[in-house]
Amino acid sequence: LLLCLGLTVNGDTIVVAVIDDGIDTAHPDFGDNLWINRADIPGDGIDNDSNGYVDDHLGWNTYTNNDDIKDGNWGGWHGTPVAGIVGAQGNDSNGVSGVNWDVKVMVIVGGGGESDALAAYGYVLTQRRRYNQSEGTEGAYIVSTNASWGVDFGQPSSAPLWCNFYDSLGLEGVLNCGATINGNYDVDVIGDLPTACPSDYMISVTNMNDQDVKVTGAGYGDSTIDMGAYGQGTYTTDLGDTYGGFGGTSGATPHVTGTLALMYSAACNQLADLARSYPDSAALIMRNILFRSTVLNFSLNNITTTDGKLNMLTALEGVEAYCDSLQTIGLDELDAPGRWQVYPNPAA
Repeated sequence: LLLCLGLTVNGDTIVVAVIDDGIDTAHPDFGDNLWINRADIPGDGIDNDSNGYVDDHLGWNTYTNNDDIKDGNWGGWHGTPVAGIVGAQGNDSNGVSGVNWDVKVMVIVGGGGESDALAAYGYVLTQRRRYNQSEGTEGAYIVSTNASWGVDFGQPSSAPLWCNFYDSLGLEGVLNCGATINGNYDVDVIGDLPTACPSDYMISVTNMNDQDVKVTGAGYGDSTIDMGAYGQGTYTTDLGDTYGGFGGTSGATPHVTGTLALMYSAACNQLADLARSYPDSAALIMRNILFRSTVLNFSLNNITTTDGKLNMLTALEGVEAYCDSLQTIGLDELDAPGRWQVYPNPAA
């Protein structure tokens, strides 16, 4: 697999949006992997790029309506390790490496209840929609978002705007990963937000340990929770230019979020072209490949939709196999939204 980790084959700069409590922007292990809105002039009080957000140079803070994303003001004790799992710079002889060695991490301070969630995801939707409509000259090519937070026992029926918003993001080509509850609960029964949201563009993740077993204190559900990923004891970036252990479903989920972005970097020309023409269909293809590439695991059997755990290598191989199939199928047969379901994934 030949990967230009931070770009698609068409030259799109791949962006992952981490919605959390901020980040240690000075941490050396992020290098130049933090996303910057270069169309905005910082601190001038003007919406330079006319995207509806004033001074969103470093990202966006939904509580203060500016780009104050630094850990000293908002915490960062949670967002910094999450972002490190996604995109700590690799191959730099420094600290740790994220799932993506070279990717742009967009930092958004936000999350919580429905209104706060909508404010955070609204920034993502605006930036990706602008990218699509401008053919890449404006906005950001955001392919996945990470929510290592949520509302325990939350009911989708009580947050219809929030759950439906994932469909709006999906139409623009954005997949969304959510960390389920840190408790041994059946989410099918007790509910959880956002991981019980029924959108096809929401991927719900539970937590596994180094013994290859689902952590007891992690949610499950054969119709709501999609897959497991290793989160317990993850070693990642921490505040104050340091490193430390991190876990919970919060640590498991960014592994999946980062893998989705890595899959886009592995896509061939035909699949990358499809992502430009029909971003919703391309997103569902990636989701399908991700799910089919999971490795069956006894501790996840019958309590997740895939019965399996994340495997980054098989996910990338799945993209490669799917691209190989396009050589015989032809892109002209994939030129309509929703057509992806017709073709079996060769990685299955």
